[in-house]
Amino acid sequence: MSRLKTLLIAATASLCAGIAPGLAQEVTLRVHHFLPAPAPVPKNFITPWAEKVMKESDGRIKVEVYPAMQLGGKPPALFDQARDGVVDIVWTLPGYTPGRFPGTEAFELPFMPAKAEPTSQAFWDFYEKYLTDEFKDVHPIAVHVHGPGLLHVKGEGVSKLEDMKGLKLRGPTRQTNALLGALGATSVGMPVPAMPEALSKGVIDGTVVPWEVTTPLKVAELVDSHTDFEGPRGLYTATFIFAMNKAKYDSLPDDLKAVIDANSGREMSKWVGRVMDEGDQPGIAAAEKAGNTIRKLPPEEVARWQAAAQPVIDAWIAEVTAKGYDGAAMVEDAKAMIAKYADGN
Repeated sequence: MSRLKTLLIAATASLCAGIAPGLAQEVTLRVHHFLPAPAPVPKNFITPWAEKVMKESDGRIKVEVYPAMQLGGKPPALFDQARDGVVDIVWTLPGYTPGRFPGTEAFELPFMPAKAEPTSQAFWDFYEKYLTDEFKDVHPIAVHVHGPGLLHVKGEGVSKLEDMKGLKLRGPTRQTNALLGALGATSVGMPVPAMPEALSKGVIDGTVVPWEVTTPLKVAELVDSHTDFEGPRGLYTATFIFAMNKAKYDSLPDDLKAVIDANSGREMSKWVGRVMDEGDQPGIAAAEKAGNTIRKLPPEEVARWQAAAQPVIDAWIAEVTAKGYDGAAMVEDAKAMIAKYADGN
């Protein structure tokens, strides 16, 4: 009887050992972000990424996507939600917490970005070289930028540098706000979801965003003019991170980590950058349909803006160098990395 009991215990333990790993590998990842679900990045990157991960894990990873801050909090809290495990994955802007991620700002400096797809690949390279310590509290899946930002303004808008004087313009990041001030405008910082109401109530005269975000937020219906810049580099961009809670990633078995790893890195950054670029086209079409003025400033005028913006770059280099970074080298590396992907060098 004692021997039978021992055999039964052993058999039960063996059965449990065979079942337990399978049960442990069933994982749900909650993704939280700040834009409506139909916006280009949620629709054409985050949701397809989630579907890809679920398929490649044979359904053992389930991904739930919560747009428009459905799980609570304000957009600036997203990074900490991922860090603290409130959610598993977030998509957010480091610039929503000004000064916290100074290294990322190299890509947000005036007239730095090319199109989003090449610039996002360069930003992944830059992350690997310079930013691993800044993002050590999370597990980055992708980093990227949006397409070159431009001005969207009520009334006659902006056709020369002097037209910026006195305008109240929403800016997305610390460096963009510094740029707007250097160009003569008054910067008003706010997360992008707050922008339409601020425009409609006259709190701001205009905004700087890429074309991509103007469609879901109906910016073309709230302004009258759009000012872009000729040349290979845009006025500014903002940086983004798609990142996972470190403990959640570390808790995955190796085969499921491999699924996440296969859907992380430069190629994912390239993918979301491409989505940003493609998302610009509906924004342009909406502005044209609204009958708004769309202008591109010529090279000689762009040169005036670049000269006015140079002190912003110089100030950033001095600031981060004082913090122990090599600011000048970071700027030169950012330019070279972007050129590598944008210009085929």
